[in-house]
Amino acid sequence: MTSMAPGVITCKAAVIWELGGQVKVEEVKVDPPQAGEIRIKMLCASICHTDVLCCKGFPIPLFPRIPGHEGVGMIESIGEEVGGGLKQGDIVIPLYLGECGQCLNCKTRRTNLCHTYPPPFSGLMNDGTSRMSVAKTGQRLYHFTSCSTWSEYTVVDFNYVLKIDPSMPISHASFLSCGFSTGFGAPWREAQVREGSSVAVFGLGTVGLGVINGSKMLGASKIITVDINGKKAEKGNVFGMTDFINPKDHPDKSLSELVREITHGLGVDYCFECTGVPSLLNEALEASKFGIGTVVPIGAGGEPQVAINSLILFSGRTLKFTSFGGVRTRSDLPIILQKCMNKEIQLDELLTHEIHLDNIQEAFEILKKPDCLKILINF
Repeated sequence: MTSMAPGVITCKAAVIWELGGQVKVEEVKVDPPQAGEIRIKMLCASICHTDVLCCKGFPIPLFPRIPGHEGVGMIESIGEEVGGGLKQGDIVIPLYLGECGQCLNCKTRRTNLCHTYPPPFSGLMNDGTSRMSVAKTGQRLYHFTSCSTWSEYTVVDFNYVLKIDPSMPISHASFLSCGFSTGFGAPWREAQVREGSSVAVFGLGTVGLGVINGSKMLGASKIITVDINGKKAEKGNVFGMTDFINPKDHPDKSLSELVREITHGLGVDYCFECTGVPSLLNEALEASKFGIGTVVPIGAGGEPQVAINSLILFSGRTLKFTSFGGVRTRSDLPIILQKCMNKEIQLDELLTHEIHLDNIQEAFEILKKPDCLKILINF
């Protein structure tokens, strides 16, 4: 496809200037897309815990930077050599994983980590440069993964986007671009939860609710959830949990003890750790069945090392880490999107707050509220 020769766009974006600093809305310039790239006019975005970690330097401390990896937008312009049938006006979800379908990993169909389009952590495009800069000074800005969705416009390699049905609610599309899909995919694609099995979910944020939903659809008979926020129990019920544990109600017992009590001392077949709290990984292992339990850590904690009790390593349990819940962006994500369109997944339950990009700093305070699940960022 030939280039439409678009020009530089000046717009607003949220910028994190330094490690631990505040996110500030700045006027930025977004360059035209180069070969293999598209420029997207963002329609809305949302906030994931990983975005908070980005501001703290995860996975690599690159500053100044435009955060954001959840969102949905419309293709504004297209560079040369863009494939996939993408065209101006298409509604797309930017993603941090690609799927070529031809590399060794893709051909196995056992993983969603593609050799050709892995997670891009450099903060730059494929040619080693950035498409974004500060309008006043010209200082270049790092991207976050391949997305940087907290900007009115962003440039993305076309291999890291998925075209969606334009009739889909844009808030739903944004929520499915990472958090909920990660949770839903973990029991479906990563752990392959069996019908009639037992499941424990640590943390009832968006990811945890996705785990519940996915486990229920796979036929899990018992879905035990753990969260220190009692208000989350109502949402857990909506998505299909069977039991709720608030550790604050049992100060003298460990989480693994509480889970084993509900499962007649055996533990669960599958345990999903969705908080990213390092100390809970051992609790998740202890909460799973000796010999056959599977534990899937999902929450990004930002810790480079996590200590695991050496005795647990000889217990026969399986520890399986995951990225995006094992969901393949072209093969699997459209299935989740269709389930949402068919009302099999009730994503309206996730939206609790909305803000405008101009008020992005307020989002970090809203995240601390006990009733907060997903914050929608409007442009």
